[in-house]
Order: sequence, then structure tokens, then C-alpha cells
Amino acid sequence: MASKLHLTSTLPLPKSCLTAFKAGYRHIDTAQYYANESSVGEAIRDSKIARKDIDATYKSIEESVNKLAGEGGYVDLFLIHSPNGGKESRTLLWQALEMAKDRGKVRDIGVSNYGIAHIEETKDIGKIWPPTVNQIELHPWCQQREIVEHCKNNSVVVEAYCPIVRNQKADDKTLNEIANKHKTSPNQVLIRYCLEKGWVPLPKSDTPERIEKNANVFGFELDDKDIKSLDGLDQGNSGAIVQAVSNSSR
Repeated sequence: MASKLHLTSTLPLPKSCLTAFKAGYRHIDTAQYYANESSVGEAIRDSKIARKDIDATYKSIEESVNKLAGEGGYVDLFLIHSPNGGKESRTLLWQALEMAKDRGKVRDIGVSNYGIAHIEETKDIGKIWPPTVNQIELHPWCQQREIVEHCKNNSVVVEAYCPIVRNQKADDKTLNEIANKHKTSPNQVLIRYCLEKGWVPLPKSDTPERIEKNANVFGFELDDKDIKSLDGLDQGNSGAIVQAVSNSSR
């Protein structure tokens, strides 16, 4: 069972990052696309937490490392953001990641939004397999069971983005019944659900109170009935609010 939580930071708010660090978070998801690297880097430096404890993902190796840690720095985890650029793009990106790992710029490399065929494809385009991580949208309404099982069978860590569904399901009857049963919040139930499933949750918030509350999920456990009820909410690919993976290569 995971003992630390992870925060997806998509806004340039160092105070949110500091709040998260103090609450026990150790993973900040950042990318050039999010335009938050400098702010995340500022929070990392101000937090006084040992660098080895902070797992981060970055869209660009050189620029992100420089913004976060300066020349000579490194990142712990670097993910390919999407497979959608096609096989040639995926091949170039993966080979660049392997080079970055060889040169000590990154500790581990992984992917995001990869389906089964994309994961398997990586066997043939580089020397490192499997990817350390596959970051995909996961919550009760989008469980993506096929790719999750494939990752599990191949020792790929599954990171769940949008685990609290951007609060779009805050009024769901089943979710609220479970939250009331455990005297906790719907978001805490959703994060705990991820942990029970063996997924690494990446809840996003910029409100200090909510960041701290989202980390407070170790005082209760979901029972088999709770899990079964949440499992029953799955809507397949139609339940995705961002992107469901394609398990066939393209």
C-alpha cells in the first residue's frame, strides 16, 4: 500500500506545491505544456525536502531540468506525454529518453496514455523495457481494465490522473453513500479507491485545505462491498473526461 500521495500541479502556484509537500506529497507532475516548471522548481527548493524524495515527471529533459534544478540537475521520472504523434515520433522520443537515462539526466523513464500495443511496441524500439510507469486516466467511471491488467502483468506502475474526476461526480449517489458510511469526503473515497486498486493517484488541487484533505486517506479502508459498488460505475471509454487509451497501435 502506498504511504505517500502524489499531486498533479498544472498551475504556476508554488504555494500549492509547498502545501502539498508539507502534507506528505512527493510527486509533482509538470510539463512545458503546463508552463509551471519554474514555479514547481521554486517550491522544491523552498520545501527543504531531500531531492531524492521528490518524484517528478517532465515533458522536456534539458529545459525542465534547467528550470527545476539548474545546470547539472536531474529528474526522477520522465514520461512521454502521449502516443498520438505516431510510431516515428514515439520511437524518437523513447530513444531520446534512453539516452537521457544513460547520461544521468533522468532516473526512470515511462509513458502516458499508452495502450497495450504502444507498450508492446516499445520492446522493439529501444533497449529498456518495460516503461517504469504508464500514466492514464483512471477513476470508477473510467477503469480501463485491459491496459491496467497488462501493466500489472508486466510490472509497469500505473499512475491515475483525474482520480477525483475534476469534481464532476461530487453528487453521485453511490459515491456519497460510501463517503457518508466512512464519515469522509467523496474525493477521499476516490483517492482511497485508487490506493486499494494499486494505482498511484495524482489528485489536482490548488486549495491548501483540499490538498491536505486529499492526503488524509489512511484512516479508513474501503470494504469489498464498497469496491464492488465503485467497480459497478464503470462506463468504459465513454466515462473518460480527458482520454481513454487505444489498445491498438496508431
